[in-house]
Amino acid sequence: MAQTKSDPNYRIIAEYRRARYDYAIESDIECGVMLMGSEVKSLREKSGNIAESYAAVEEGELWLVNSYIAPYEQAQTWGHLEKRRRKLLVSKRELSRLWNATQREGMTLVPLVMYFNHVGRVKIKLGIAKGKKNHDKRATEAKRDWGRQKQRLLKQGI
Repeated sequence: MAQTKSDPNYRIIAEYRRARYDYAIESDIECGVMLMGSEVKSLREKSGNIAESYAAVEEGELWLVNSYIAPYEQAQTWGHLEKRRRKLLVSKRELSRLWNATQREGMTLVPLVMYFNHVGRVKIKLGIAKGKKNHDKRATEAKRDWGRQKQRLLKQGI
């Protein structure tokens, strides 16, 4: 059987790598994003940042707050604001689950990855997370270091 080539449309735009260090991710969910045309063209040039952003449920809608998309130079007249709030698209059932997680359980909605899916649409993977304390971060780091050291020892045959 012939191997399928990797999908040319799938491409990661922005990633918040520190999220797994700062937060304990319980689960994740994929959301669509409502964007303007100049924002999509700017994202195709890989000029976006979600490291300082978060998601919030407000007035029955899910919003991505404080995400940065660089201005598209060719759209100077009808461009977009770099840090505007962007609406995220989820089903009503998922929206109510996210609202319960944030309001009742004290969880945080953290964007993990922004990417183009196989169809070529911009999607965001949100993590439903709880903030870690410093001792939790140290324990995670020690566990990761021990895993690396164990792999080195196994590789050396000791």
